[in-house]
Amino acid sequence: MPFHVETAFIIDGTLYTLLVFSLVTWTLIFFKVWQFAKNNYYNKRYSMAFWDAKDLQSAAQLPVEQRRGPKARIAKCGFSWLEELKDPVAAASLKFRGAPQDLLEQALRKQTQEEQRRMESGLTMLASIGSTAPFVGLFGTVMGIMNAMHDISASGSASLDVVAGPIGDALIATAIGIAVAVPAVLAYNFFIRRAKHHRASLEHFVDGFLHIAFGENTTKE
Repeated sequence: MPFHVETAFIIDGTLYTLLVFSLVTWTLIFFKVWQFAKNNYYNKRYSMAFWDAKDLQSAAQLPVEQRRGPKARIAKCGFSWLEELKDPVAAASLKFRGAPQDLLEQALRKQTQEEQRRMESGLTMLASIGSTAPFVGLFGTVMGIMNAMHDISASGSASLDVVAGPIGDALIATAIGIAVAVPAVLAYNFFIRRAKHHRASLEHFVDGFLHIAFGENTTKE
């Protein structure tokens, strides 16, 4: 009897674990959809305003409502770096030892990586749930079958009417595990592809920023 009680507890724990997995999965899906949509909107709006500006100084003074999103934060990083470079005291520090274009590119790439890290946050959780949920469900099925066998042996009957119900209930755990895993895997693949496009767009913006920044400096000189 103690074994029977412990097995039933494990089965319930498995089902609750899958329920938590499902809640986490759908929460992440809705959050990532909102995050990608928001950042895409901000990036498009900032890109239009940035490239329509007459020069970098005008781009740096865009209205606050237009300076939102990953590209705006990357540009802000670049503007801050260029302002520090104009300060003789700051320019003499080790931070600015080296070719200015290479140093600015390093700062922009670092900010790009930070933006990409934000976009990819939560995707590891989706991948983990997608790969482990079926096995968690299978574990619950095995424990459920063991529990069903215990009930069958206790009843002293192995007829189909006695066996079908408990075994069918045990197999539900596997079905739930698969139902949890499928959305997680599909969402992970979709968001990874979107994250790659997002990174490519940011890197293209960084290349354009570098070209404009040092093109203007060369012209002024």
